[in-house]
Amino acid sequence: MKNLVIRGGRPLNGSVRVSGSKNAVLPIIAACLLPVTPCTLEDIPDLVDVHTICLVLEHLGARIDRSGSTLVIHPPERPCTEAPYEIVRRMRASFLVMGPLLARTGQATISLPGGCAIGSRPVDLHLKGFHTLGARIEHGYGSVRAEVGPNGLRGNRIYLDFPSVGATENIIMAAVLAEGQTIIENAAEEPEVVDLANFLNAMGAQIKGAGTKVIRINGVKELHGVTHPVIPDRIEAGTFLLAGAITGGNVLVQNVILDHVKPVVAKLNEMGIMVYEESEGLRVTGRDEYRAVDVKTMPYPGFPTDMQPQMMALMTGARGTGIITETVFENRFMHVSELRRMGAKIKTVGRNAVVQGPAGLSGAPVKATDLRAGAALVLAGLRAGGETVVGNVHHIERGYERLVEKLRGLGAEIEEVV
Repeated sequence: MKNLVIRGGRPLNGSVRVSGSKNAVLPIIAACLLPVTPCTLEDIPDLVDVHTICLVLEHLGARIDRSGSTLVIHPPERPCTEAPYEIVRRMRASFLVMGPLLARTGQATISLPGGCAIGSRPVDLHLKGFHTLGARIEHGYGSVRAEVGPNGLRGNRIYLDFPSVGATENIIMAAVLAEGQTIIENAAEEPEVVDLANFLNAMGAQIKGAGTKVIRINGVKELHGVTHPVIPDRIEAGTFLLAGAITGGNVLVQNVILDHVKPVVAKLNEMGIMVYEESEGLRVTGRDEYRAVDVKTMPYPGFPTDMQPQMMALMTGARGTGIITETVFENRFMHVSELRRMGAKIKTVGRNAVVQGPAGLSGAPVKATDLRAGAALVLAGLRAGGETVVGNVHHIERGYERLVEKLRGLGAEIEEVV
């Protein structure tokens, strides 16, 4: 098992380039099952999750060529319709192949997915959408089978009880080849949904309203392959902004879209930590003292749940008391006990965490319980005095490309050891 060893107390300085978005590229790779000709995807991060979704597509019959950060995906003429448990269990985003498989073949059998243990993330909304489009759903032992009748999928009006990103994306991918119009109400508005819609539209789909609560899709007969650069990873960008802030450094974050990280930038400014827009990106300048704030996670354009653990790490050094409220996942405070091991003063009550600061953090052995919790522990280790050893690094590797290399480029004393 690999560990990260961090010797903290050093301000980060310099510039760092954000990789392509993990959460955008996963559905886009799944969507490459839809066209009849190859797709070329650019700025693809070299991540475990990307490798996993590629394995799923290869099992389904696709051929994938990789050169640097570019993927060329050749869709199968006749896709296999079953995604196996041994691959799907590694990552719940694997379930995103069900929509494209239904659209292309009229049937799909997918094992129930795995992923980070941060709370209940059922696929019920996905299945409700497929059923509304005309699919028959059957639950087996650890798997779900969906099958379409001889008339194929048919457009319909779908209301999502919660604006789920995954369900919105999966239903869009099923609907693009359906007969007639599909309307998704209470749809997710995240930038990753917009990037998927832009990709599909470039292939010949007819999607309007992506990025709003109502998305309209007019089904088409066929899609063709295109070349598409993936948007920058807004969570990685936010994490590096907070890394500069928590260490009192001066960091220029390149390849970032300001609109995508506005909730994070707004909270940093509220804390007294300034973020400036420059021609090459966003610059954060840390300071010795900054104020505590209250944070409430919400679906986009609210404060992202994927930045909540990192913000909690930053809050340990703030002056005063702040309350963090987690509304998206019910089990996303598992990093609290690890931060406490480092000296943080945090109390949790239900979905609220009360952070009292400033707390002097000391290096300690800690374990990442999920992807973003791992990022939070890395940030805490960068600030803490002494040596921090972060275990379960495989969680972090799911979402951050070359994290150690990038942090070293900013002056961090960090190494990966076995």
